[in-house]
Amino acid sequence: MTGFRTGLKDSLPIMAGYVPIAFAFGVAAVQAGLSPILTTMISAVVFAGGSQFVLISLLAAGGSVLTVAPTVLLLNARHLLYGRPILKLIGTGERTLPLFFLAFGLTDEVFATALTKLEGIEPNHREHWYVGLQLGAYLSWIAGTTLGCLIGSEVLSHFPALSAGLSFVLPAFFFSLLLTMKRRSAYIPAIVAAIVTAGLLLRVSASIAIPLGLVAGAIAGAVHGGQHG
Repeated sequence: MTGFRTGLKDSLPIMAGYVPIAFAFGVAAVQAGLSPILTTMISAVVFAGGSQFVLISLLAAGGSVLTVAPTVLLLNARHLLYGRPILKLIGTGERTLPLFFLAFGLTDEVFATALTKLEGIEPNHREHWYVGLQLGAYLSWIAGTTLGCLIGSEVLSHFPALSAGLSFVLPAFFFSLLLTMKRRSAYIPAIVAAIVTAGLLLRVSASIAIPLGLVAGAIAGAVHGGQHG
């Protein structure tokens, strides 16, 4: 259990970032008309960070399942690329847990932390360390969501200034992820997606603008990658 405890300890920085973001999600979801139980279930089952904000935005804008589901799946498609390097590091030791279990908690922050620290963990402890890292992140996300659902409105009524801060949590979250990109060329898909989405929002609803913006960004990334491959 040494590896598990170490992983749980190493998840503390992630937990510190997840609680306020999940709190903001809980508040936003309840304000959009979702029940606290349903909101918490979304965090427990989906556990997809920014995709959950997009999900409730599309639902609030009147998006159908045929629009919402592909958009959320497309947003999370990047995680397919995360699994291989992490599994390669974990695989140097003895692996006993099913791949689905290991893949469920693979978020952006978990990936970045694991990629940085896994090599410093003893091979036989890596799987348990990784589980501890994931569990800390997962529980903090659910806890933050629950708090946002139950006491979010009351907290904001006593501290109105927090409302402006919470509204900036998601943009700040995405911006911090963008800054982690080392190659300047990696910014191109994000810039294209932002420009297309912003332009479309002037004419169409968010349920249409966001998916089209994501497609435009993906196409830009594929074209640019092909030119420099």
